This record gives sequence, structure tokens and C-alpha cells, in this order.
Amino acid sequence: MFSLSSIQWAFYILAILTLFGGLGTIMSKNPIHSVLYLILTFFSLSAHYILMNAQFLAVVNIIVYAGAIMVLFLFVIMFLNMKEQEANELKKNSTIIAASIVGGTIGIILVAMFRQVQTQPTNPNFYDSQIGMIESLGKFLYKDYILPFELVSILFLVAMVGAVMLGSKAKGERDF
Repeated sequence: MFSLSSIQWAFYILAILTLFGGLGTIMSKNPIHSVLYLILTFFSLSAHYILMNAQFLAVVNIIVYAGAIMVLFLFVIMFLNMKEQEANELKKNSTIIAASIVGGTIGIILVAMFRQVQTQPTNPNFYDSQIGMIESLGKFLYKDYILPFELVSILFLVAMVGAVMLGSKAKGERDF
């Protein structure tokens, strides 16, 4: 018989929780419930990052995705004020067919990818416990990838200015 360690049990429980959140996100009819399931998925993915010794990535995932992005999604959903009639109009046969084709294609790609994956055992003698820590990540980003890092920050600044410009009203514009 085999015995599972506590890390393996935590991984399996988190994997089931992540799958539950992902399925709830795509199968929920209420958009607010869908966003709440997505938040559950983000928190369980952050727990997976902690299991992989990537604490900084877990914290950033919680702050950026589960915090800021999900609040933005909830704000947009409530701002749109979707009514029952509008929600029914969104569910047309062409949308369901297109979603099925895209989902099937992604499924085929994932199956093909997993068939080609070759796992290699890790050697505990050469394991670096500092690989996911902030210090090594900072050295990596600011030493080897400083130009792409700065270009991404400029891109975020331009996107933020564009969002403010799109969201602001011109003088004399009516509210609908």
C-alpha cells in the first residue's frame, strides 16, 4: 500500500478546489457568482504557488488578481446592470457552438501537450530553497530582464491612462 505525505494531500485537495472553482466559473448562470468562483480559483492557485515555494508569486496573485482585477470585474458587472432579458439574448446557438469548438480545440491541445511531457526526477542534493523567494526574483528581473520589465511598466501606464480617458465623460455628454 502507498502512503501520501501531507504535501501530497494538500495538493490533491487544492487541485479539487481549483477544479471546482473553475467549473463553477464557467457553469454559473449568475455573473456575480461566476466572479466569486473565479476568486476561489485564484486563492487555490495561490496556495499551489505556496506549495511550489513561490511565496512572492502567491502574494502577487492574491493582491493583483483576487483583489484588484476581481473588484474591477464586479464593478463592471454591476455597472452594466444586466437584466434577465439581456442575459437570455446572449445565449444564442452560435455562441454555444463557438464556445464548444474553442473548448474542444483547447482540450485537444492540452491532451497532445500532456502526452509529450517528460518528467525528470529531482535531485534533493541540488535543490535550491531560495528559488522562489523575492530576493532571487528581484535579482533576476532587475539584472537580466530590466528592459522588458520597464517596457511592461510603460505599457501598464499607457493602459491606465487609456482607461481613464475612455471612462471620463466629455462636457455636455448625457448619462444613459
